[in-house]
Amino acid sequence: MVQTGNVTEFIFLGLSPNLEIQRVCFVLFLLLYMAIVLGNSLIVLTIKASKSLGSPMYFFLSHLSFVEICYSSTTSPKLIADLLIERKSISLEGCIAQVFFLHFFGGIEMFLLTMMAYDRYVAICKPLHYVTIMNYWICGFLVGMAWLGGFLHSTAQILLIFHLPFCGPNVIDHYFCDVLPLLELACTDTFFTGLLIVGNGGMLSIVSFVILLSSYSVILFHLRGHSKEGRRKALSTCASHITVVVLFFGPCVFIYLRPNTTCSLDKMVAIFYTVITPLLNPVIYSLRNAEMKNAMRKLWFRALKEGETWKE
Repeated sequence: MVQTGNVTEFIFLGLSPNLEIQRVCFVLFLLLYMAIVLGNSLIVLTIKASKSLGSPMYFFLSHLSFVEICYSSTTSPKLIADLLIERKSISLEGCIAQVFFLHFFGGIEMFLLTMMAYDRYVAICKPLHYVTIMNYWICGFLVGMAWLGGFLHSTAQILLIFHLPFCGPNVIDHYFCDVLPLLELACTDTFFTGLLIVGNGGMLSIVSFVILLSSYSVILFHLRGHSKEGRRKALSTCASHITVVVLFFGPCVFIYLRPNTTCSLDKMVAIFYTVITPLLNPVIYSLRNAEMKNAMRKLWFRALKEGETWKE
């Protein structure tokens, strides 16, 4: 059991103490969260329902979209609800659970993005062996390893803060629970624990980011020998992925590759990887992808046709 000391709950300061700003943020983040759920659900549904989207890239994308919904749901509903109340509290157990699922789904997303980069590398640099290397069983195994990796990463984070005593104060200058704000509230020396957390979370982010950059560097080098049309098509596919990678990994590296201290920018930066990136995922992958747009259009026409048939 967590060593609680005298603390049984934590109080969030939220995004702003101004009531007018909170009301505006409530409407804004409610709409953004609805867009995240609907947009990513549409991607999952389209990929599952369309035979033309059966390649490994879309298999990984469907899992990424599902994880984006789960990841955003870890923090957004609580944020939205707290914008309507004055006292923004969370139990100690709820705080620990939020930390676990935040890093669980965040870890899965990191691994999935890395696997998608590897998929693009094989597709562009080893096209003759693509079907053999990225077969159904290999893709399933990789996704399973992503979930296992996310679980191990999150479990390690929880174990590092599980033994910490919290005696007070219990006010967190944030809108969700995370390891670094909790370290500041622990009534014990957390320097060594902070280093371990940076080593776990920060190094995971930076190593994954370096692997991704290396993969795309090799891809760009390999594209020199392709035709102009081939380069355009390959770069169009990779550009969507690179955009998501930068938007997700940039803020994560900023937050988790620092000593165990927080700063005033953390809340604004956290919005990028908990709200903005999950929101942009369906926009980037659908609007920049002709196959996805055609599949969505066919799915829409099929739904309309079935609706008319049902009415008759």
